[in-house]
Amino acid sequence: MMRGRQLFLLIALAGLVGAVPAFEALAQSSQGSAPTQRRMIRPPPTEQEKMNAWTVGLAAGLLEGAPLRLGAEMARVVDDGPNLHLLPIVTRGATENLNSLLYLRGIDTAIINSDALEEYKAQMPQIRRKVTYVLNLFPSELHVFVRPEIQSLQDLVGKKVNFNTLGTAAAYSGPLIFSRLGIAAQNTFIPHQLALEQMRKGEMAAVVFITSKPVDAFVRGRFEPGFKFLPVPYDSKFEDYYLPAVLEAGEYPGLIKAGERVSTIAVPTALVAFNWAPQTNRHERVARFVDLLFSRVDKLQAPGFDPKWKSINLAATVPGLDRFPAAQDWLDRKAQTQRASQ
Repeated sequence: MMRGRQLFLLIALAGLVGAVPAFEALAQSSQGSAPTQRRMIRPPPTEQEKMNAWTVGLAAGLLEGAPLRLGAEMARVVDDGPNLHLLPIVTRGATENLNSLLYLRGIDTAIINSDALEEYKAQMPQIRRKVTYVLNLFPSELHVFVRPEIQSLQDLVGKKVNFNTLGTAAAYSGPLIFSRLGIAAQNTFIPHQLALEQMRKGEMAAVVFITSKPVDAFVRGRFEPGFKFLPVPYDSKFEDYYLPAVLEAGEYPGLIKAGERVSTIAVPTALVAFNWAPQTNRHERVARFVDLLFSRVDKLQAPGFDPKWKSINLAATVPGLDRFPAAQDWLDRKAQTQRASQ
């Protein structure tokens, strides 16, 4: 009986051994088909794929704002046909552009005010690893314009102060700056032109503008004696995001006496980029954009473009952020070339 079982097992084992080559052949056959599949020639990219491969989305701001105008001018200068297409996008404003950069699909770059980072410090401590700066575009100076009876910033406590409409730089940065100064005013958010009329009637104590000087409303406007800009001293409480600045008589001859200056602070307006991982398509897009922008910035400084471009310093830093690696590489190559030519 035992021998019969052993004989049965030997026959079964022989059958399995004989089946092994068949299984191996099947496995080799299935494995051999993989290289054939991998060697399949990929069809050439479609026009749609080629267009999207080198398109860079730029969150630029409100339709009437300076950032969108600068974005449109950059798009003109860096356009390189199928090799690069910068697409400026109208958004809810410069203060919302950081949110767009972090969460909106198709956005690679944005124009923001540097203190927009303050909103994310608590909820996103690693914000500095996600966002880098490309270029410090221009400073937006703080203008605190007050009625004759207001003599100091502290006089604005409890008074009506207008910060322009929501979505503007003044509406975001203004209350933040006043909070740092310890001034609890009655904040309003109406169009500045309407607020200036209320100031003339005594219904509004002050208006806060945050934009590049000179501001047309103060250059062309006619105000009674005593209307003035209040000084805002730059100190340690502003070192994280802001820069020192001044308002001068030559800029506002009707409001500042000859030879006098009014100290204030400025909010840097910066071109920033999402910190895409190196060697990814999104990173390469931004790197190509940076190279074209820096190489052609002289075209932006020519007549026909916004005068702000003439004061652009490619090497200027942005408080609170690190520079996009491709931008730093370009500056390093430029410096090396200059040293070699000396």
